[in-house]
Amino acid sequence: MKTFEKLNRRHFNAIALGACATGFWPASAQAQAREPVVLIVGDSLSAEYGLRRGAGWVALLEARLVAERKPARVVNASISGDTTAGGRSRLPALLRAHQPDVVVIELGGNDALRGLPMQMTRENLRTMVQASQQAGARVLLVGMEMPPNYGARFAEEFRQVFVDVARSENVPLVPFFLKGVADGPDPLALFQSDRIHPNEAAQPIMLDNVWPSLRQLLARG
Repeated sequence: MKTFEKLNRRHFNAIALGACATGFWPASAQAQAREPVVLIVGDSLSAEYGLRRGAGWVALLEARLVAERKPARVVNASISGDTTAGGRSRLPALLRAHQPDVVVIELGGNDALRGLPMQMTRENLRTMVQASQQAGARVLLVGMEMPPNYGARFAEEFRQVFVDVARSENVPLVPFFLKGVADGPDPLALFQSDRIHPNEAAQPIMLDNVWPSLRQLLARG
């Protein structure tokens, strides 16, 4: 009997080693070993426009995850100038390619700057959130606000777009991505010379705005 048990044990060990070597270990075990994937779908604010490579808030996020020993792989799929329509068209392929656990949607600012209909922005964001959820990902929506010179009514209606989508789809919202950057005592101090894009000194503030909600989503996984 003992000889039989030893043979069985050896047989199981051989199967286990072979499974690890060939990648045929059960899917549940592979899923447990897999690092969560964070997909960032954004515009120039997340694409390091005008910054040194590695100086943007997404790169700082990767460094913070390492520093806090939170295993995760960050995929930055942000494109300067992108709109919610562009993000909506790109998202299905990104979801298939990366199978993210968390999707951060940072889009909408260019819609407002181009005067695109707010209802279209709302529907694009809602579709992106739903597509991410259907793919099994948790979603963080990052809100944006317009400067006062666009008019108080326009600014409030645009801010409400993000609130409405977050509420209807039951996802967390970062109310204003540039809080502490665009609304400081010297608004231009943290912007590049174009007065549109935040400079390098603003990037840690932007990360701090996103981090609390993102950390909670990663913990839920």
